[in-house]
Amino acid sequence: MVFQNTQAFADEMDRKDELSLFRQQFLFPSVNGEEAIYLCGNSLGLQPKKTKEYIFQELEDWKNLGVEGHMQAKNPWFPYHEFLRDSTARIAGALPHEVVVMNSLTTNLHLLMVSFYRPDAKRYKIIFEKGPFSSDRYALATQVKFHAERGGQKMFNADDALIELSPRKGEVTHRTEDIIATINEHGNELALVMIGGVNYYTGQLFDMKAITDAAHKVGAVAGFDLAHAAGNIPLQLHDWNVDFAAWCSYKYLNAGPGAVGGAFVHDRHSENSELPRFAGWWGNDPETRFTMPLDFIPKKGADGWQLSNAPVFSMAALRASLELFDEAGMDRLSKKSKMLTGFLAFLIEEINKQFDGSNHINVITPENERGCQLSLVFQKNGKLIHDYITEQGVISDWRHPDVIRVAPTPMYNSFSDVYRFGHLLSDAIKATASTTLSQS
Repeated sequence: MVFQNTQAFADEMDRKDELSLFRQQFLFPSVNGEEAIYLCGNSLGLQPKKTKEYIFQELEDWKNLGVEGHMQAKNPWFPYHEFLRDSTARIAGALPHEVVVMNSLTTNLHLLMVSFYRPDAKRYKIIFEKGPFSSDRYALATQVKFHAERGGQKMFNADDALIELSPRKGEVTHRTEDIIATINEHGNELALVMIGGVNYYTGQLFDMKAITDAAHKVGAVAGFDLAHAAGNIPLQLHDWNVDFAAWCSYKYLNAGPGAVGGAFVHDRHSENSELPRFAGWWGNDPETRFTMPLDFIPKKGADGWQLSNAPVFSMAALRASLELFDEAGMDRLSKKSKMLTGFLAFLIEEINKQFDGSNHINVITPENERGCQLSLVFQKNGKLIHDYITEQGVISDWRHPDVIRVAPTPMYNSFSDVYRFGHLLSDAIKATASTTLSQS
């Protein structure tokens, strides 16, 4: 594709966009009385217009039916998570019984690590990427601490259990061959590889199949935090042979702030009775759930990791969004995403030429390893530039110490959004040119 730095080109791309009508299904915030240029779906997705209708339906059924809504609501609450299963499986590239919508992201990671991080005196180490979202680091560190001593006996040295992958000197992102080399180096001691499918800060997409294959080759388990991958990139968790994964639904899946999360457990673990887990009644076989058996009988598949009944209002919001994903399709969304980010990268190069190195913008997200997020680092005044574009109606986000994250989301962003953002970015560099502050 040969891009052009003109409004006419952006308009023509929008006219040709077969997904353009999905934009009309979302509500955009306003800034200064005008519709914002919303490029922050990597942090919180926009609200689908149908969300209110879906939640109101459950409120009405609660009002009119009370407890009978569990079986008699328009969308009965007892099996409510089942309404999300097939759509979620398509998002994850999974068999339907391999996925379940439940809890929240870090809760699910902990629950899954109960089953899949089983350290002993020899094999106890965890590999993760440098600079993960802090919640992942906290979860991994506390899992290590929890297992390091049992019954007053020191099982392993917690201080060397966490192996943090670092990019090569002078580089910002990771090379797959380096990740695999680290896995092989620690293979005899390695219990778990737990990496974010897409790094929240750099936007780098990891080769999950290659990482999973390498982990399995040395006898370790492979799990992924897909917070920035689910709904962003096409996933094939079943075919990649991933052991487990978890994700949130408030970013690209547009289910609202703090929305319910999701989990994947590969089919080969579905009926492994040796896997320990923390049990709750909703994970019990539904055929016996209400007989309250003394012994936990897990349902086959990811459902067996459930603890509690469905948070219906949160799931209703997710249903509204997943129906749009079903209609759009991840393949078409991914194709448009590559075009939008390609156009944005082109405009940034045009800006760099315009200012001839006086305030160079470095896109640290690898061109061939990304979803729809680009992470931008400025030679100077990055925070001031972010403040300027925010005042002009752009909603993106600033991540300490030096990155503006921008995510043109294919479900609702347009090529015109990207073009307007590019020109506001150029204006911001001009407006801050006389400032001598470095990154803040």
